[in-house]
Amino acid sequence: MAMEPTEITDVQQSYKERWGWHDPERPVHKPRRGLSREVVEEISWLKSEPEWMRRFRLRAYERYEQKPLPTWGADLSTIDFQSIYYFLRATERPERSWEDVPASIKTTFDRLGIPEAERKHLAGVSAQYESEVVYHQMKQELTSRGVLFTDMDSAVRDHAELVQRYFATVIPPGDNKLAALNSAVWSGGSFIYVPPGVKVEIPLQAYFRINAESVGQFERTLIIADEGSFVHYVEGCTAPVYSSDSLHSAVVELIALPHSRIRYTTIQNWSQNVYNLVTKRAVAHEAAVVEWVDGNLGSRTTMKYPAVVLTGRRAHGEVLSLAMAGPGQCQDTGAKMTHVAPETSSLVVSKSISKGGGRTSYRGLVKVLPGATGAKANVRCDALLVDEISRSDTYPTLDIQEQTAAIGHEATVARIGDDQLFYLRSRGIPEAEAAAMIVRGFIEPITKQLPMEYAVELNRLIELQMDGSVG
Repeated sequence: MAMEPTEITDVQQSYKERWGWHDPERPVHKPRRGLSREVVEEISWLKSEPEWMRRFRLRAYERYEQKPLPTWGADLSTIDFQSIYYFLRATERPERSWEDVPASIKTTFDRLGIPEAERKHLAGVSAQYESEVVYHQMKQELTSRGVLFTDMDSAVRDHAELVQRYFATVIPPGDNKLAALNSAVWSGGSFIYVPPGVKVEIPLQAYFRINAESVGQFERTLIIADEGSFVHYVEGCTAPVYSSDSLHSAVVELIALPHSRIRYTTIQNWSQNVYNLVTKRAVAHEAAVVEWVDGNLGSRTTMKYPAVVLTGRRAHGEVLSLAMAGPGQCQDTGAKMTHVAPETSSLVVSKSISKGGGRTSYRGLVKVLPGATGAKANVRCDALLVDEISRSDTYPTLDIQEQTAAIGHEATVARIGDDQLFYLRSRGIPEAEAAAMIVRGFIEPITKQLPMEYAVELNRLIELQMDGSVG
C-alpha cells in the first residue's frame, strides 16, 4: 500500500530532525555562482596549487565543455549547473585537534557522532564540510608504520610524487562529463597510501557534509594499497533539507597492487534535494582483491556504478550494493567488472527496495576481454517492491569475448506478500515489525559485510524509511 501524504511528511520530518538541519553559513570564501574558466583558475589559486594541477584542471574544464550529459539512466536535464556554488571554504585549514575546529562546524559533527566514532571504532577520521576537509586525525601507530591518510589537497602539496604517479590514471577527465567536472573543480576528499605488507585492520573513515544551499561537493579520493597490504575505508554522507537542489559529484580511484586488498564501504543518506552522481573505479593487479560495499539511501537522484578492472592474473572484484528509493526518488545504481587477465573472478550482489512510487534500476556490465582465460563472473540482482506503484528495472550487459569464461546472471523481483505478513502476524508480531523483519532479511547479505556499528545504523535507516509503508 502506498504511503499517505501525512506519512511521507513524517518520514521527511524524521530525516530533517536527525540529519536535515543546517548551521548558519559562515564561509571563509564563497565565490560567485556558476562555472567558467575563471572559476576553475580561482579555485586553483585559492589552494596555492602547483602549476601541473592548474593545467590539469583547465584541460579537464575543456573536456567538460565538450562532453554531453548522459541521456541514459536518470533524467539530469533539470540540473542548472550555472546556479551552483562550485567552491565554499568553511575554514582556513584542516585541524588535527578536534578542539581547534570552529565551534559551529564542530557542533555539526558532534551531532553526527564523528568524534565518538573516532574514539570507539576507527583508526583514522577525515571530516569534510562543504568543499574542504576541516578535521583530520590518524592514530600514531599507523603513522609509525608508514601509512599515509590525509586530505587530498594536502597530499598534492606534501606527497606530490605519489599523487602525480597515480592521480587520474584510473579515471581520466575524458571518461565522462561528470568526471571531467570533478577533475576541473575537485576539492577535498581522501588520500591513502598503505606500504607493502602493512595491514590496517581498523577502518579509516571519512564523513562528507553539505551544509549550505545550492552547493556542489566534488571530493576526490585516491587509495593506493601497495603489495601485500590491506585497508578498509568507510565513508558516510548527509545534507540538510533545502528547497533548491545541490550536487554531489565525486571521483574515487582505487589501485590495488599485487596481492593487496582494498575494501571501500559507503553509506550515503543524502537529503532529497541532492543529485548524487559519482564515478568510482578500481584497478586490481595480480592476485589483488577489491571490494565495494555500497549503501544508497536518500538523494533525489543517484547514478553510481562502482567498477573493477581486473588487470592481473587471479585478481578478484566484488560489488555488494543496496539501493532504496522512496517517493520522488530515482536510484540508478549497479556495477562494472572488466576481466583483462586470466583466472580473474568477480561477484556482484545488488539489492534494491522501492516504495511509495520510487524507482530503482540495476545497470551493470560484465566484460571479458580476449585472453582472459578461465575468467569467472556471477551477478545476482534482487528487487523488493513494497507496493503496486513503485518500479524496479534491470539493465544487464554481458560482453564475453573469451570462450573459456564462466558467467552467471540471475535476477528476481518480489513483493512483501500478504502471506508472509499473515504468517508473522499469526505469531503475535505487529504488522510494521513483520515488514521490517522481512526487509532486514532481504538486505542481510549487505549488512553482514559492514562493521557492527554501521550495520546497526543501516538497519535503523531502512526502518525509518519503511515507517508507514505497509498497512
